[in-house]
Amino acid sequence: MRLTVLGSGTNMHPKRAAAGYLVETDQLLLFDFGPRTLMNLIKAGVDRHRLRHLFLTHHHTDHFADFFTFFFDALFHAKFVAPRPALTIYGPRGTRRLFGALLKAMPGFAAAPFRVTVTELTDRTIRIGRTRVTAGTVVHSPRLHCQGYRVEHGGVALAYSGDAEYCEGLIQLCRGADVAVLDCSFPVQRPGPNHMTARDCGRAAREAGVKRLLLSHFYPVAERYDVKAQAGREFGGRITLAKDRMRIEITRPSRASLRFQ
Repeated sequence: MRLTVLGSGTNMHPKRAAAGYLVETDQLLLFDFGPRTLMNLIKAGVDRHRLRHLFLTHHHTDHFADFFTFFFDALFHAKFVAPRPALTIYGPRGTRRLFGALLKAMPGFAAAPFRVTVTELTDRTIRIGRTRVTAGTVVHSPRLHCQGYRVEHGGVALAYSGDAEYCEGLIQLCRGADVAVLDCSFPVQRPGPNHMTARDCGRAAREAGVKRLLLSHFYPVAERYDVKAQAGREFGGRITLAKDRMRIEITRPSRASLRFQ
């Protein structure tokens, strides 16, 4: 399994793209599609026209705004360059209603020359090829259903919190994961609502028994403090600070190696 961080920041972060994570197993899976992640996908050398599975954690636009540019490009490519495979958009409750409205409202989007399916994947597991993907509810925004994901393939597991507070749903999703990508929005000194601090991330990783913690989704304020050390006060395993276009190879027995594109 390979993880490529397409965006490790937040909506208007001056140096990082917003949330986006590409997971390669026997499938090509994209989790969230925030602003500026599409360009990082291209810079990483990935053929965007092979992308068939997009998973959204929730409906805040900093987690899916680049879908519009991606889809417009996909329409053009499919009409004038070459056919592309079908696209499935997975998300929490309300995704079918939201994307049904968006695809109807945007000029040309409803007439895509390829099949588009919207699936609400809530608190259950699906199998795509030899890959298992589990969606689990987490606590983030009181007015939205929000969820994280767990990907299992080849004997290894990756968990991704999406935007989340410390909660039992997050612990269950991360249980025993080889790598957990967690929402480290804030340092302990400057906590904020609806997200975790570095200490929360360390606590969640320790209680879930993960092998490696990848801190991500940084607000600019988080980078003024040593959030890695703060998480390390709660979690004794490996801790890494995510960077845009970082690649992590996840192999058995839990030997994850880093490289940058």
